[in-house]
Amino acid sequence: MGTANFVLFGICAFFALFGAVATVAAKRPLRGAVALLANIIALAGLYLTLSAHLLAVIQLLVYAGAVVVLFVFVIMLIGPASEVEGKSEGLAGRALSIAIMTMVTGTIAFAVSDAVGNWYAIADNPAYGTIEAVGAELYSRALVPFEIVSITLLVAIVGAIAVARHRTADEIVQAKAVHAKALEVRAEAEANKEAAAEAAAGAH
Repeated sequence: MGTANFVLFGICAFFALFGAVATVAAKRPLRGAVALLANIIALAGLYLTLSAHLLAVIQLLVYAGAVVVLFVFVIMLIGPASEVEGKSEGLAGRALSIAIMTMVTGTIAFAVSDAVGNWYAIADNPAYGTIEAVGAELYSRALVPFEIVSITLLVAIVGAIAVARHRTADEIVQAKAVHAKALEVRAEAEANKEAAAEAAAGAH
């Protein structure tokens, strides 16, 4: 790894960690979304240091260009200053969370350290990080996990559509009931108005 790549790696690693911590620690959703955007851009830079140009572009297009924008739209709909008041987990809950995150981080760190020795040999391959290499790997050895993920996402989409249609049907029924009630009130008001007019005419 050259000096330029090492500097880029250090900068991107710093902003990735800073963005991840800020995303979790932010009290306002909009600030959390901005921190998530910084984390995603930093991860794209880390992919560039690994010569994985395709993954870097996908990271920017899918996550920075679509997911974060969707988060911002939702935040603006519910209000950028909205806050969620959660319950205090206490010392035991926080200690357990820290212990779990420490174990997960340690496991990932050991796995990465074992793979560091193979990164340079892999990155020297001219096909590494290209569309052909990723596609060949994705649709050969990783075909079964890829299809399982596809089916899982399909089930999630179908479930979301089913829930949305059910809620829409309930809203339609409620809207019809409100409209019918409004028509009844309007008809009753007109009948009372006619009765009052007839009573006034009879009095004269």
